[in-house]
Amino acid sequence: MEWLGQLGFALPLGLGAIGSALGIGAAGQAAAGAWAKEAREGKGLNFKYIVLTGMPLSQTIYGFVLMIALFMGKQEGSQLARIYNPEFLAANAGALLSIGLACGLGELFSAWMQGVIGAAGIRSMSEGEGKPFIFCIIAMGIVETVGLFSAFFMFLMMPGAAG
Repeated sequence: MEWLGQLGFALPLGLGAIGSALGIGAAGQAAAGAWAKEAREGKGLNFKYIVLTGMPLSQTIYGFVLMIALFMGKQEGSQLARIYNPEFLAANAGALLSIGLACGLGELFSAWMQGVIGAAGIRSMSEGEGKPFIFCIIAMGIVETVGLFSAFFMFLMMPGAAG
């Protein structure tokens, strides 16, 4: 049972990385198509597409930061030190696994949808005057908030983390 509790710590990073890869893939494909169109038309290649392509990476970072924060809590005298007790992990395996899975799925879908929004923005920019860029950043920032909330709330729900 202890390993299920430990798995709960790894899921936000792993699922966040999958979501980041899916989001970056979606936006990257759109960027490649837009760059090909711009090159055919003899236009300069738009660097803003890189910004929209790279934004889904942040959910992997949130998962990693969360894992580091929890593992730093392993140090003697920290409030989180009791989480690493094998008995605690076994007794709370279901809660830890559920919280990690919920957070990981939040990170995954947040990153993936960021990439989908980025891909739509890239297509919109390549067909127009490039004016939608700020609105795309805002829309991607809104879905980014889901990833932030997911990591923050998971940390707060962690047994033993708050007290």
